[in-house]
Amino acid sequence: MSIPVLEAVALSCERDWRLLFEHLDVRLTAGDMVQISGPNGSGKTSLLRLLSGLMQPTAGDVLLDGKPLSQQRSELARNLLWIGHAAGIKDLLTPIENLSWLCALHQSVAADDIWQALEAVGLRGFEDVPCHTLSAGQKRRVALARLYLPGPGLWMLDEPFTALDKQGVAQLEERLAGHCEQGGSVVLTTHHTLHRKPAGYRELDLGQWAV
Repeated sequence: MSIPVLEAVALSCERDWRLLFEHLDVRLTAGDMVQISGPNGSGKTSLLRLLSGLMQPTAGDVLLDGKPLSQQRSELARNLLWIGHAAGIKDLLTPIENLSWLCALHQSVAADDIWQALEAVGLRGFEDVPCHTLSAGQKRRVALARLYLPGPGLWMLDEPFTALDKQGVAQLEERLAGHCEQGGSVVLTTHHTLHRKPAGYRELDLGQWAV
């Protein structure tokens, strides 16, 4: 059996003195997509942050390529792409400037790649305008343009469909499934019902793990 790209073993999470879930196991291999679902307050974003190394678990371990996440901070930065519920972009910067800055966290990319990524998400003509002039949906597209750039194969996405129109939703579904079909891995939280699912798709309902 191959070593998982990411694995959580007997994971427990406490927030505001309340235990959200315990003894939770997650195993992610190349090509997998795991959709984290559950009612509000069940710990969906908390689990995503635990798997991304942005929070420490109350108990249990998170492993990246079979080794503890806490010992692989530099590897994690190179191998994981995080896009949070907020767009995570700077309003005073242009889309090109935002993507250049964000990509520098992992690896530099060519200017042509950035232009093509922005075109892929429908922002042709908006590349050089300050992001504070864009709509909420356009700001979300700036963030999601990172999914069209060279970079990590492991994607962690918190409510990525927020503020997208129908066309944007369909395009994002296609991009996520295609990434998995090419050997990438995705963990996401969303209330959206996915219509395009890769073969390695499964749902993790935190409602079943509520304490």
